[in-house]
Amino acid sequence: MDCQEIFEALSEYIDQELAQAKCRELERHLTTCHNCRVVIDTMRRTVALYHSIPCERLPDEARLRLHKVIKLK
Repeated sequence: MDCQEIFEALSEYIDQELAQAKCRELERHLTTCHNCRVVIDTMRRTVALYHSIPCERLPDEARLRLHKVIKLK
């Protein structure tokens, strides 16, 4: 795999949905490519931070306004 292929498979890799053979290829690439390791580590941290944020419910009035705007477009 090259860096472009790594970038294209990034989401599946992080979500552990990448086929096993591709996963091994990707991990071999990571042993020699510092830039791809940085990208994957950054993405993993971003996902972890996102999951650590408490999910708050949107106030009903704001939710209704949002739905109205979306339906207009």
